[in-house]
Amino acid sequence: MRQYSPDLTPPWKKPKPVPEVPAEPGLVVEEPGTGFCGAVIRCEAGTVTLEDRFGKHRVFPLEPRGFLLEGRVVTLVRPSSSAPPRPTRTASGSVAVPGARARVARAGRIYVEGRHDAELVEKVWGDDLRIEGVVVEYLEGVDDLPSIVAAFSPGPDARLGVLVDHLVPGSKESRIAASVTSEHALVVGHPYIDIWQAVKPSSLGIEAWPRIPHGQDWKTGVCRALGWPENTGAVWQAILARVESYKDLEPELLGSVERLIDHVTVP
Repeated sequence: MRQYSPDLTPPWKKPKPVPEVPAEPGLVVEEPGTGFCGAVIRCEAGTVTLEDRFGKHRVFPLEPRGFLLEGRVVTLVRPSSSAPPRPTRTASGSVAVPGARARVARAGRIYVEGRHDAELVEKVWGDDLRIEGVVVEYLEGVDDLPSIVAAFSPGPDARLGVLVDHLVPGSKESRIAASVTSEHALVVGHPYIDIWQAVKPSSLGIEAWPRIPHGQDWKTGVCRALGWPENTGAVWQAILARVESYKDLEPELLGSVERLIDHVTVP
């Protein structure tokens, strides 16, 4: 006799399988029935607790197909007890504070020269900056730095820190930095032509950053010398992906950024 499956549901009516995702602390999901979106802070037998960006907590049952993760339907499951331990250090080397909420932004700011600088600072120091309530903004160069600082009007409760590329004696950047005289503004920098150079060559699998003749676009010249695609935006994303922590950065950049954070967060 022909064997039949006990499930007579037509194939086109059967729900498609969805992935099971461990409800690890920090995972951000949405409960579609209520629209509540938050990070997992606790997962117990049969329930998961989410915290939204305002600090509000909601408890939901761990039901199949019960949540959205980056817009996709998933089933949250209780994490395995053998899950790897959470990191005890941030990417900058600071002690991690699990569950800490971002502080309300300070009036003080840190300015960096470009988008790449801002992305690198965020990747390594982002956790620290959120806890301290420090916002990083990027400028398109520092030629107008004195007027930018004047417009910001730094003061005791609104300190300003500025990170400058290629801050070496005799450079244009050093002369511009010296023209900033506010006691509540700190201008520091690193010796590299571009923030790319602050990433250790060993972290990228190269022996050294190539020397580019004066007058050439430095990033384009680097890509040509190393045989990389001349799409500097895509190359930067590949470089940034290789940076996992402060250990991948040169000491000159580390010290400057730490000084800026200390300056802006001083009581």
